[in-house]
Amino acid sequence: MGKLDKQIDLIKDAFEEKTWNEIHTTDSWRVFKIISELVEGYEKLARIGPCVSIFGSARTHYNDKYYKLAEEIAYNLTQKGYGIITGGGPGIMEAANKGAKRGNGRSVGINIDLPFEQHPNPYIDADKLITFDHFFVRKVMFMKYSQGFIVLPGGFGTFDELFEAITLIQTRKIGKFPIILIGKKYWSGLMEWIKDEMLGEEHNISSDDLNLFSIVDKADEAVDTIVKFYSRYLLSPNF
Repeated sequence: MGKLDKQIDLIKDAFEEKTWNEIHTTDSWRVFKIISELVEGYEKLARIGPCVSIFGSARTHYNDKYYKLAEEIAYNLTQKGYGIITGGGPGIMEAANKGAKRGNGRSVGINIDLPFEQHPNPYIDADKLITFDHFFVRKVMFMKYSQGFIVLPGGFGTFDELFEAITLIQTRKIGKFPIILIGKKYWSGLMEWIKDEMLGEEHNISSDDLNLFSIVDKADEAVDTIVKFYSRYLLSPNF
């Protein structure tokens, strides 16, 4: 264990020794726990190389067409030299890690500690699994170390990750990278509302904002979008 690992463990141990009342009456103490998660994430993920994050529902069954699409997309991306980052859980995340593993690519899991539903899937590389307590720290890792987002059908968590990425690119807080939604039928209702209400009726976005993402149906379309983008731009962390 290196010096940095020991320091992280000391911070975690000190935090765990605090009583419930001490933690909640001195919220500033929580900063040290957050710092330890950020440091651990930066240390592990800074070395993974170019990766694409694949998002989607944890509830998707392995026989579902989107599970199979996620696996195919991940496999094809590894053949282009990209690793795969997921939220580390079941469903679409498992499918993507499975595809990465099948393609002998880097298979990263950025897991979250939840009381239900979220257990690391078996296709993550043993040295590339990180489990976080804080959602916002986890999202920092996705934003910083992903060279693209591929978003399959999912629930509130998937939408959270999608719209945070769009917002950060829109406001130029991070560099632009490809955001690709898979499944025109699934996303069509949302896209109509964005165009009719957010853009057309209320003018809450500009027409250029619609170019921050694309929607496709096929695995090769998603992969080609990533490859074409980085034929023009340098691969690097996003901020």
